[in-house]
Amino acid sequence: MTERRIAVTSPRTGAARRRPGGGSKAREIDEQTRLGEVYMDALIRSQLKLSLSVCVVLVTFVGGLPLVFALADPVRESEVFGVPLPWLLLAVVVYPVFGALGWWYRRQAERTERDFVDMVERR
Repeated sequence: MTERRIAVTSPRTGAARRRPGGGSKAREIDEQTRLGEVYMDALIRSQLKLSLSVCVVLVTFVGGLPLVFALADPVRESEVFGVPLPWLLLAVVVYPVFGALGWWYRRQAERTERDFVDMVERR
């Protein structure tokens, strides 16, 4: 009685095979080659640009409020429900702006990282 042979194969046999000697972008980054440094520098630059843009918006908004209070008498002297408008702006309006900026920053940072991963994994 002869036993039947069974061929064991990987589920990735249908996947595209890598060319021998063909460097992938991930390997370039892992081995810290000059090309890998260029990829990482591009990622870091885009993250820095995003961070600085959020900081500029935040500083402009929060730093501009005292300027508005100093230059605009109607804003400084107005009251809403017996509460001075500058207090209301600083105590209530600023925090939703912080939250919105944080939400927007997280979305953009995730998109940047996702684009980077897609670029690295693409052949």
